[in-house]
Amino acid sequence: MSHDDTVLLDVADGVATLTLNRPDKLNALHAGMLARLHRLVDDLAERDDVRVVVVTGAGRSFCAGHDLVALDESDAAGARYVEGGAVDALAGLPIPTIGKIRGHCLTGGLELALACDLLVAADDARLGDTHGQWGLVPVWGMTVRLPERVGYARAKELSFTARRVDGAEAARIGLVEHAVPAGDLDASVAALAAEIAATSPGSNSRFKRLYDDARRLPRTEALAAERDLPYGFAPDMIERLAGG
Repeated sequence: MSHDDTVLLDVADGVATLTLNRPDKLNALHAGMLARLHRLVDDLAERDDVRVVVVTGAGRSFCAGHDLVALDESDAAGARYVEGGAVDALAGLPIPTIGKIRGHCLTGGLELALACDLLVAADDARLGDTHGQWGLVPVWGMTVRLPERVGYARAKELSFTARRVDGAEAARIGLVEHAVPAGDLDASVAALAAEIAATSPGSNSRFKRLYDDARRLPRTEALAAERDLPYGFAPDMIERLAGG
């Protein structure tokens, strides 16, 4: 059975939109859906017409997490590495990414959102790590990426309690960059994406690499990594200047 319709791709004006497309299931994820997402992310990494990627969900929710019906013993044991690879691929995409969050963004859905560079949520969205509610533990990066945003103590509290926070509180604690009225979410994300798309993709790709270096390397090595990059304009800007 094809899963091509479970994640949709649209590209316009330098902005690629990846839409999780199981609205009747609140876009709950399964192995085939994540394999489809991984393929699309890999394809986007090779395109030169995409300057920013928006990840969102069809219908009234971003993603309610992993489809528990699909989370049988064989799926949990064998597919976790493949599924987690899709999340890692999104995190490693050399293009700025924005998660557009409305409705539910829970558990695996939150892990997927945390793989994005920037998050914009409706103020009435519901975000949380509910692994503990189901007797599960995360395997897609929650315990690494959540504390990078909110700090270790706050991340522990969210995981220990399985508490959901609305978009406004998520912005207050640093879980998302912006919380906006639900009716303004599409326009707000479109404006942010357009702002990013107007800048140099070559510079932004380097920014992503450098910020990742700064997080994982000792400070002196991260400073050296910045200075060791080729100096001057990114290749796309050189082409623009030569043509202009």
